[in-house]
Amino acid sequence: VESVDAGGGLVQAGGSLRLSCVASGLTFSNYAMGWFRQAPGSERAFVAAISRSGDTVYYTDSVKGRFTTSRDNAKNTVYLQMNSLKPEDTAVYYCGADRAYNNNYVTSLQMQYVYWGQGTQVTVSS
Repeated sequence: VESVDAGGGLVQAGGSLRLSCVASGLTFSNYAMGWFRQAPGSERAFVAAISRSGDTVYYTDSVKGRFTTSRDNAKNTVYLQMNSLKPEDTAVYYCGADRAYNNNYVTSLQMQYVYWGQGTQVTVSS
């Protein structure tokens, strides 16, 4: 199983980035997908999650109203659209895959995610 994170980069505060994660080697539509981030000196933390059907999404409070996650099961891809970026959003962003047993399941629990992307760096300058 391989997940490839892409779309990171350097952006000014207030700008936007769109991350993507392409998964292979698994039945993508059977997995809820999550986004986590790890800032320097910090542990990896939950950002957003989307159910296998795409009908249910869940965000950490600090990104609500600014970030949107979506998925295209036909392309085995999950996205994270990040708007109104702030310097505190600077981190390495990872996607994770969690085996889901119903269409509306999502979780913020990192231990539930069994496959991970390699991460992509997002840097927001002030």
